[in-house]
Amino acid sequence: METTSADLIKEYALYLKLECGHSSNSIDAYIRDVEKLVGFLEAEGLSLYHIDRTVLHQFMAALSDIGIHPRSQARILSGIKSFYRYLATEGKIENDPTELMESPKIGFRLPETLTLEEIDALLSAIDLSKPEGQRNKAMLETLYSCGLRVSELIAVKFSDLFFDEGFIRVTGKGDKQRLVPISPKAIREIELYFYDRKNRAAKKGFEDMLFLSKRGTSLSRIMVFHIIKKLAEEAGIKKNISPHTFRHSFASHLLEGGANLRAIQAMLGHEKITTTEIYTHVNNHHLREEILTHHPWYNRPKTSRLESEREG
Repeated sequence: METTSADLIKEYALYLKLECGHSSNSIDAYIRDVEKLVGFLEAEGLSLYHIDRTVLHQFMAALSDIGIHPRSQARILSGIKSFYRYLATEGKIENDPTELMESPKIGFRLPETLTLEEIDALLSAIDLSKPEGQRNKAMLETLYSCGLRVSELIAVKFSDLFFDEGFIRVTGKGDKQRLVPISPKAIREIELYFYDRKNRAAKKGFEDMLFLSKRGTSLSRIMVFHIIKKLAEEAGIKKNISPHTFRHSFASHLLEGGANLRAIQAMLGHEKITTTEIYTHVNNHHLREEILTHHPWYNRPKTSRLESEREG
């Protein structure tokens, strides 16, 4: 009978501690890399024992697909290679599937990733006394909390909001629709924005649009870009960021927090989820749990600076 993945990982952790002499932090990093692969394999109905380079290439492609930087991909692959070398040395597998795997090339740059502190600083730089203040805060919370593309953000309608169920409907590339879990925090900021939105006249054809410009029409992608750039300057953030930085940060933070890779892909729009599934498909509730459980934005102490400001 084959040892379970959980038992293999425990044995590997003991090996790293006793035979390799690694620190607790290093061991945790190695284990997280293996657990990322385990989550991917479980979603595919596979085990750690029965994979080949094709499956590993699919795993690496999935990391790239959600925007994980090649340098981080290389580190994850290194951890997985170490694990499979251990399995081969201990005679638990006959062939090491990672033996001929090459690390991703890191000669190009993907968008920067923001830390939670930097996101805090950006949101704190918003002047809520201005007419567009609460709109901007609701937009950025939604952008980061849901991992949206900027084109998806500016297209959100009132009819796309399913707050009682905890989802919003998003229209992505190719007009494909998906349901994305939305956090209570993002819901609250949007609801605070409702008052401003209801008092803003919408031009004909834009009555259902959630985020409106001063002219009563949809915001443009360039406008959102400029809003973020200005806030970054005011917050003293030197990174070259854009709306996509929030989407990349969303994926990176969830993956670092232990969320399932396939769930992250679904939330980013790589699987079609029909409108009616909001009431019938259990996987939607699983996706919501993935965010609330693994997203660091919702797992910090309640006395964070932003919460204190809101409560004050």
